[in-house]
Amino acid sequence: MNVDKRKQLNGYHVVFLIQNIMIGTGMLSLPQDLSSMGYSLALYPLLFGVVASLNLWPMIWICSQYKNENIFGINEKLLGKWIGKSFNLFIVVHLTFFIAGIIDDYMNLIQTTALPEQSTTIPILFFLVVAIYIVNGGIKSIARFCMMAFFLTLPLLYFLRWAIEKGDLSHLLPLFNFNKSEAFEAFRKGYLSILGYELIMVYFPYIANQKKAYKHALIGVWISIILCFVVTTVSVMYYSEWQLEHVTYSVLHLFKAGELTYIERIDIIGITIWVFLVLTTITGYLWCAKKGIDSFRSKKKISHVYVITIAIYIILSMPFSKEVKEKIFEAAFQTSYLMLCWPIFLIVVHLLRKKQVQS
Repeated sequence: MNVDKRKQLNGYHVVFLIQNIMIGTGMLSLPQDLSSMGYSLALYPLLFGVVASLNLWPMIWICSQYKNENIFGINEKLLGKWIGKSFNLFIVVHLTFFIAGIIDDYMNLIQTTALPEQSTTIPILFFLVVAIYIVNGGIKSIARFCMMAFFLTLPLLYFLRWAIEKGDLSHLLPLFNFNKSEAFEAFRKGYLSILGYELIMVYFPYIANQKKAYKHALIGVWISIILCFVVTTVSVMYYSEWQLEHVTYSVLHLFKAGELTYIERIDIIGITIWVFLVLTTITGYLWCAKKGIDSFRSKKKISHVYVITIAIYIILSMPFSKEVKEKIFEAAFQTSYLMLCWPIFLIVVHLLRKKQVQS
């Protein structure tokens, strides 16, 4: 493939890819995930932003050493063909279960609020068909969809005005009323809500100006972090500590504080519009999983995306109890921490190999 033709992503594409893929369904439950810290959780997203900024650097650095390779190609170059392909297979499986977990989470949201006691088969098929259509357009198509989704969903911030008016500013103080175990538990659960920036290791070869990739990625990260900060701050103002811990999808319930005479269920509007954010996350991960399968074949085929979507549908249709599925998806989410640390390991291998060559 001509390398120049692969450089499809401009700086603003990178910004919106990072920002939108990070949102997904994680923000909806972020206050509950951080609830172990009580009212002190408001500033925690800013800590996530600092950690994500630091974590992003080794990802960009190792990719910049192999400018025309994604994480799958880098694995094979540094670890050898068989070990590299084995870990690539692990990544594909992880991404597949991760996507299934996101869809399952959103389906649970729909069932508990908009369509109680209704089958989710049709919504799941709708998600997968739309995702396939977007992914088949390539990474630039996904980036454009992310841009559209950002501007379509940004007005949702307006519906927080009533929660702010009814909230209590005194809840924001004191700022540091928590212990180490509470902070660790909040970080372990809450940080999973901002995942998505790590996918830059897959689409890095498609970035036109790779020297500024870190800068553009940081902008995307901090747009998401600021949105998370606003949402958690309003949640702390509006909810009691008990509600922060026990109200599922608490961000969605903030919309219920709204009072419009011509709209009875503002939260339904929120659920409907949020589908664009969920789709951006799904399509980003689905495209990356497809690239993982492409790395096993000399020829890149569109059929690979169908293989993954069929696997996702089978996972979601497994005749397991809700509790078992939650444990499976939770394991997939927790495995993401390995993905975040993996670039550091690759940097060590790269430096050791470089040292051996020089000696």
